[in-house]
Amino acid sequence: MSEIMAKAPRAIEVSGLSKTYPGGVEAVKGIDFTVDPGEVFGLLGPNGAGKSTTIGMLTTTIRPTSGTARLAGHDVARDPLAARQVSSVVFQESVVDRGLSGRRHLRMHARLWNVDRAEAGRQTEDLIDGFGLGEVIDRPVGTYSGGQRRRLEIARALVSGPQVLFLDEPTVGLDTRIRYELLDLIAGLRASTRMATLITTHHLDEAERLCDRIGVVHAGRIVALDTPARLLEGLGEQIVEIRVRDDPVAALARLRDRGLAGTDAFAVGATLTIPLHAVSAASLLAALDGLDLATSAVSTRQPTLDDVYLQLTGASLAA
Repeated sequence: MSEIMAKAPRAIEVSGLSKTYPGGVEAVKGIDFTVDPGEVFGLLGPNGAGKSTTIGMLTTTIRPTSGTARLAGHDVARDPLAARQVSSVVFQESVVDRGLSGRRHLRMHARLWNVDRAEAGRQTEDLIDGFGLGEVIDRPVGTYSGGQRRRLEIARALVSGPQVLFLDEPTVGLDTRIRYELLDLIAGLRASTRMATLITTHHLDEAERLCDRIGVVHAGRIVALDTPARLLEGLGEQIVEIRVRDDPVAALARLRDRGLAGTDAFAVGATLTIPLHAVSAASLLAALDGLDLATSAVSTRQPTLDDVYLQLTGASLAA
């Protein structure tokens, strides 16, 4: 049994994948990662980092310039039909027909994917119930709220029983309450299936809550890849933020010279962010008086994935 499992293909296997658009614009620059069956993997980065282009290549809507990508063993460039048969995607922009009912959408999708009629009926009812669509399923989709449309789109993507599900910014445009309801729904999929899920997002809470591992994307490259906990561990348990009135680069250099800041400390604008490792927050704050730094604010807090991204790239996830 273990030998059979060892030979099973990865749900997603990406090697040296790149995309250069006409004019020499490099959207994706040779990325590598794998996703196992049952794993939730996140691509975390701001708009323009290359996340959606990566999704486009993996879902066969964009042809790679170089490198390879396989879904359950099927090469997306050489055998796109087979790759599509084992996967489903929910794109960032809504693609539902607003004049059709939700039930009609689910039934049409089942027919398009040649799902057995009896199985499609059972699957449709399970999805309607599981996604809380019972009260609206026979209404035109044009009458749905944004959250209801998003739930329908994800339910529709699951009708074919995919081995791989792609969710491109699944909560974009939703208000806070609806967004959290949808996140809870997505998290529940992990408990009921061995389907691999790849999510693109620039929301920190989505990545931390949903993902087993995260690829941090910046300017078309994956600059870090690990579990959310391990990415945060690199910045220690606490961070000190210091807002200075003078040159922040010079102020950071002085803190490093005194052994009060490490190489992972960074400056963004007038704010210095200093991860604490060997130095305690109390020791650092006490030492500030002797450095004659012109500070306007000092605070301590726990690190976040935004700090990880800033430390790695110098750019904010909200960019």
